[in-house]
Amino acid sequence: MGCSRKRCFWPKVTCDLGYLAPPQQCEAWKAESTTKHHTQLPSDAVAMPWSGRVMGLADLGFLAGCNKPIVLAILGPQSSGKTTLLAAWYLLLGRGACLDDGLRFSGSYSLDGWENVASFLQWAPGGVQPTFPPHTSSSGRMPGLLHIAFRRNNDRRQDYIMTDTPGEWFSKWAINRNAQEAEGARWAAEHADAFLLIADCEALSGPEMGSARSAIQILSRRLADERRSRPVALVWSKTDVQITKEMEGTIRHAVQNEIPDAEEFTVSVIPAPDGSNDTGRGLLDLLRWFVNVQRSTVKFPEPATGNLDPFFMFGTR
Repeated sequence: MGCSRKRCFWPKVTCDLGYLAPPQQCEAWKAESTTKHHTQLPSDAVAMPWSGRVMGLADLGFLAGCNKPIVLAILGPQSSGKTTLLAAWYLLLGRGACLDDGLRFSGSYSLDGWENVASFLQWAPGGVQPTFPPHTSSSGRMPGLLHIAFRRNNDRRQDYIMTDTPGEWFSKWAINRNAQEAEGARWAAEHADAFLLIADCEALSGPEMGSARSAIQILSRRLADERRSRPVALVWSKTDVQITKEMEGTIRHAVQNEIPDAEEFTVSVIPAPDGSNDTGRGLLDLLRWFVNVQRSTVKFPEPATGNLDPFFMFGTR
């Protein structure tokens, strides 16, 4: 059941071949009974380049046509708050949160995907109270991609892609980078321009704190081997939960020992018990850090001669 094409992840994301529903004429589609659950469309119906849902690899070609998006890979164990972080960012921007004077929201091709993620943090009809997003399923092969764009005062638009990935992928990737179940984690590690390494304070203070500590240590070592000087942020999530100074020092030392230039941020969507910090503290600081990430560029040496001919201006050996 499903599509045999490795780059097609319908129905979670847009069909790789552009169809809006399981196409009976598509030889790659093997579904039988699933077609009755979807509206029958004309045989020549072709999807728009975007559907509004979480994006897949097939959508990136369309998105990168004007400029290459900056990709953020969010790494962390299972249930460490990766999806909640994305939902909180979206809600803060929707309420008019300002990143800086020269930056403004300029659209998204995955608004439906953002809404699905953020809906759990909002009140629903019937008095349904907000809760945390459910665990991201690890049944797929590639990460879900959420898109957002900002425009600066100089009218330059920049697209950003954020990965929504299950923690199990990175746990397997940290132990064995070539693991079959870690294909999505390898893709994120290969194409990301920046990384967030999530340290879950709730897990680091609970009965499984030893396993949580080991998971972060192993993941930081793998990330250090794979990052190729790309920027990394250590993010303490759920900081409304207190952890011991010894545990905090152990995690910080493990990460700084492997990634000395990693920056630190603390985030939470729940107020601290002592009321000393506002809800959502650090979330905007972290988002500002990401949107100001600069992709590494090729630097040419100074011209060796005054000749402007590109074949000679850099000299010869």
